[in-house]
Amino acid sequence: MPVFKSRVGSNLYHFNSIQELMAQATQARSGDELAGVAAPSCEARLAARRALADLPLKSFLEYPLIDPESDEVSRLIQHQHRPENFEPISHLTVGEFRDWLLDYSTSGSVLKSIAWGITPEMAAAVSKLMRNQDLILVASKIRNITQFRNTIGLPGRLSVRIQPNHPTDHPQAVAASILEGLIYGCGDAVIGINPATDSLENTIQLLQLMDQLIEKLEIPTQSCVLAHITTQIQAMKRGAPVDLVFQSIAGTELANKSFGINLNMLEDARGMALELKRGTVGDHVMYFETGQGSCLSANANHGLDQQTCEARAYAVARQFEPLLVNTVVGFIGPEYLYDGRQILRAGLEDHFCGKLLGLPMGCDICYTNHAEADQNDSDNLLGLLGMAGCNFIMGVPGADDIMLGYQSTSFHDSHFLRQTLGLKPAPEFEAWLRNHAIINSIGELVGSDNSGLMALETNRFSGWKGLLS
Repeated sequence: MPVFKSRVGSNLYHFNSIQELMAQATQARSGDELAGVAAPSCEARLAARRALADLPLKSFLEYPLIDPESDEVSRLIQHQHRPENFEPISHLTVGEFRDWLLDYSTSGSVLKSIAWGITPEMAAAVSKLMRNQDLILVASKIRNITQFRNTIGLPGRLSVRIQPNHPTDHPQAVAASILEGLIYGCGDAVIGINPATDSLENTIQLLQLMDQLIEKLEIPTQSCVLAHITTQIQAMKRGAPVDLVFQSIAGTELANKSFGINLNMLEDARGMALELKRGTVGDHVMYFETGQGSCLSANANHGLDQQTCEARAYAVARQFEPLLVNTVVGFIGPEYLYDGRQILRAGLEDHFCGKLLGLPMGCDICYTNHAEADQNDSDNLLGLLGMAGCNFIMGVPGADDIMLGYQSTSFHDSHFLRQTLGLKPAPEFEAWLRNHAIINSIGELVGSDNSGLMALETNRFSGWKGLLS
């Protein structure tokens, strides 16, 4: 492994590996500091970025950051790499790659053509050299479109996951939250419940509840219960109506073991879901969630910084052609992303890296109650991700998840982006909203006062009475 050198003023800095170089080039964040891999000073960080800019992209193929013999994610990254897609950029350094990405001639179609030639480490490396506006600009060029019962990720579209969590998984409380989300024009990404308990019976009950709602109201969307994948496999064996299979994933084999999963398990679950043939316009059946810090919190980062580990998780995701990938950016807490500034930067990095690697990226724009962040920080990231072409965001009642105990985005927040940026829901879902007089011909909510919403509940959704009684 070569030693990398860089001079800043009169000081000469040495970096003993690509791992060390990558970690010290990363913008400051609390998780890397706790792990002891962060740059010791701003000057050292600048020196690392200068040295990283001169590193040939080919180096990531020559020097794997984690030994493939001991890590199945590294073996997967090697297996995924396609030399023919890498060839157009194979002569570039990391710094030259940044310039190439920003060039006028590097269009979205060009970026899609090289996606399988880029490794996660290359994506992570170039992101470390980019300003926030660079991350937004390049991501905005890319449209990664997926389908199940509707079409997500089209230009000019923004989808929303309804997240109707409840501390006891009370069916009527969950149903009421779903109804509220639908009335606000949300739910085209997925209606996804984080269960309070991971029991098989509870999972099946929630799946049946959502399936009944979607079928009765003929909603062009999909459902998911975010139980552990082994629970969802058992539910499918019981004949439960599983649309999307969910799992949290990470960027190293050891971290995934801490989640109780491996690549074979993900492949088996995907195969089972495909056999159900529940999609109507497509067969993307997987939903993954990630987040910077998961590898570090499991002591499974192999000396890598948390952002590089996060990018490696996207190799796992793209192997299984997911409908949705969601970086739950601030959920893990201030131990890994200390404040609003670090959360904002991480959200833009994750979205950029995922889209560059070909993934349908969304973001849970969120923070825990003990983080140095507030709703204005979330608003800032919300607007920037809208500019960057984010596929979907969260819709949580009141932006306050009372089961998981963290702050996210509300049903209302999607309308900020849809109004300011001229965005619409997924086309099939938009048509459904119009047919039910939830939105008008220009996308405005119908009956925006309380009496109007009550009228919608009573007149348009009388079929819910049994669930809400």
